Amino acid sequence: MAPMIDTIWNWAASNEWLMAGLTLASLAMFVGSLLALPFLVARLPADYFVDPRRHTSGLRRLHPLVYLAVLVLKNLLGWVLVLAGIAMLVLPGQGLVTILLGLVLSDFPGKFALERRLACTPAIFNALNWLRGRAGHPPLQAPLDRDGRPCGN
Repeated sequence: MAPMIDTIWNWAASNEWLMAGLTLASLAMFVGSLLALPFLVARLPADYFVDPRRHTSGLRRLHPLVYLAVLVLKNLLGWVLVLAGIAMLVLPGQGLVTILLGLVLSDFPGKFALERRLACTPAIFNALNWLRGRAGHPPLQAPLDRDGRPCGN
């Protein structure tokens, strides 16, 4: 085990610029998640996970080219948040909540079912409602599990 640790230590010492970049990126993701997550969570409708219909976007009222540009940027931000959340599973930050919010912003087949499944995780659901409470918004309504019972509590 000691030779492996020495190898890693030597590699890190010889790649100081990379280690400094990773440290700065980790710090930026941590601060970014602390600033952006409460804002994004507060903007979710309280019935986001229980409404059987998908919420239609108010962006559809925009010009088609503007709507397309906003849709591309929203999806890009969503997937950046998913990747940042995955990184935050081992780096400082709120990894699971960031992944969930990235998925909420992204569009892909099966998205709604995956969001509900993740929101049924008590730790994630309670973290979302904690963030909403701090922003002065009502708690999210618990999504229904496969048996039709509220979950996430």
